[in-house]
Amino acid sequence: MQKTVIVTGGSRGIGRATALLLAAHGWNVVVNYANNHDEAASVVAEIVGRGGRANAVRANVSSASDIKELFDQAEGAYGNVNALVNSAGIIRPSLLKDLDDAALTEQLDTNLRGTINAIREASRRLVDGGRIVSMSSTTLALNPPTYGIYNATKAAIEALTRVVAKELGVRRITVNAVAPGPVETELFVTGKSQAEIDRMAQAAPFKRLGQPRDIAEVVAFLLSDAAGWINGQVVRANGGLA
Repeated sequence: MQKTVIVTGGSRGIGRATALLLAAHGWNVVVNYANNHDEAASVVAEIVGRGGRANAVRANVSSASDIKELFDQAEGAYGNVNALVNSAGIIRPSLLKDLDDAALTEQLDTNLRGTINAIREASRRLVDGGRIVSMSSTTLALNPPTYGIYNATKAAIEALTRVVAKELGVRRITVNAVAPGPVETELFVTGKSQAEIDRMAQAAPFKRLGQPRDIAEVVAFLLSDAAGWINGQVVRANGGLA
């Protein structure tokens, strides 16, 4: 029987790579997006063109009612939902003294409230033996200036992961997180000079930025049967940067 996964933020970056890879592994994929309809439709078209099954569903992860509708549509299309990948996220770098309320609210709503909403609904709706994977970040180890609020949201996600892993263990649902290092996505490069990007690439032992597929492979493993004994963990997928 085919399994179904919901990928939030699945229209671009790590979410897109994850959706494509899971579809190649035989998963039915629900590609969630907030605003990028054309990009989400492109992901679905690529999956379907390769013989897979996918659909795009618009939902703002910060809205509990939107998340409920996202799961409703996934179940309506494919039956049960077996896994959730929380890939939706934003970065609004700012020194704390310069932080405005809009940037604070946006990061808390998308990164933290969005992940909480999705995990809460998944806790109610996933089949026994399911999988939940959320995105943390290696910035928690690096502590770069201007990333205070972003890091706060990711630290909360790691704490949530460890607690919910124990709450859902009785149902054999694993709950883990992946903490990428710098990955060459639009989210990462926006607002950075080429010199900054090159400096961060050279800081890693492999002297390159991570690629979305690098992270997607880790997510795919955590969703696999082979990862059934991995629970409440954070996988640092950063090429040895930290």
